[in-house]
Amino acid sequence: MAATDTHRPRTRRSARLPLGVYLLAFSLFAMGNAEFLLAGVLPAVAADLGVTLSSAGFLITAFALGVVLGAPPFAVLSLRWPRRTALVTTQAVFAASVVVGLLGDYQVLLLSRVVSGIAYAGFFAVATVTAISLVTPDRNARASGVVVSGLSVAMVAGGPAGTLLSHFTDWRGGFWAVVALTVAGMIGCRLGLPAADPRAHPTTVPSVSREIAVLREPMLWGVYAITILTTAAYMITFNYLAAMLADITAVPEVWIPAILALFGVGAFIGLSIGGRVSDRRPHLALLTGASGIAFLSVAMVVAIPHVWAVVPTVFLIGTAAFVLNPAVYGRVFAIAASAPTLAGATTVSAFQLGISITPVLAAASLTQGAALTSVSLIGAALASAAVPLILLDRARRVR
Repeated sequence: MAATDTHRPRTRRSARLPLGVYLLAFSLFAMGNAEFLLAGVLPAVAADLGVTLSSAGFLITAFALGVVLGAPPFAVLSLRWPRRTALVTTQAVFAASVVVGLLGDYQVLLLSRVVSGIAYAGFFAVATVTAISLVTPDRNARASGVVVSGLSVAMVAGGPAGTLLSHFTDWRGGFWAVVALTVAGMIGCRLGLPAADPRAHPTTVPSVSREIAVLREPMLWGVYAITILTTAAYMITFNYLAAMLADITAVPEVWIPAILALFGVGAFIGLSIGGRVSDRRPHLALLTGASGIAFLSVAMVVAIPHVWAVVPTVFLIGTAAFVLNPAVYGRVFAIAASAPTLAGATTVSAFQLGISITPVLAAASLTQGAALTSVSLIGAALASAAVPLILLDRARRVR
């Protein structure tokens, strides 16, 4: 009996993820705020810098461009670096570029946004690979899901909180907070992460040619297509949700942030479920998430006039959206197990590309006079298009 009792706590401890995984999630949260904060203070930025609102909008595009284009090249350049060194370096470059942008004019800020986007993408790419190096292979998807949860917090909570802080200071206040949090994350990573990959064999030498060769795998590009489609599918509704709540649901402005926060609560639950399911049954998580996004996007069109219906719909679409995210990384790292760095970096670019194309897709509909709810129907179509790709990937995996 005593032997059994002493064994149980050891089993519970082994089920926990290492502290380093949570440090990476916090650091991604700190840096990710810079992506979502700017949208909330854009009019103040335009007025302060003496530029038009559309010119200020290019600051958002500049960051996204840095992320999409920066992750794969950085992954190659840093391939032979110790991962902790790569992580701390990208955090330092990110924080420095944000500071330079805050102290300069519009042109300096524009350039600094590109640089900070590249640094952010580099950190994101290395962080996911580092997370799976800290756990056993059967928990890869769960560890990746925890890291990505940092980004979901930044998207739903960090952005609004930073916007509120900027309201009481000026538009730069939120970005100074981003710098402070990034430095805190940098110190945490420096002290809390191992200097070398704990699962790496001492004779293993990183190879650029091997990393590039893995990218020729068709299954990998199928997963990237799934990533782009599903990310765009839920983000297009989320990006226009505040406008729909104000114009159609007629929710008082003070309550809109609270309803948007429900998306984040759902995202946390989705990540928890997806992280635990995806390591064993990745395609179940992918199909559940994609089908859920498609169904709930259509349901949003019906629910949006009624506050009692839209509230649970927002929560559920957040859950469905993030159930599949750990499975995406799980599939990428399963396919590219021998050379995960460049493959993981390209996944980051695929996520950002999915986010970046939503304004274009929405504009194509709204400029033709379609109702605001048409963006949700576009999301449903995108999620539905991902389903056959998921089924194809499952068939290939079985073969």
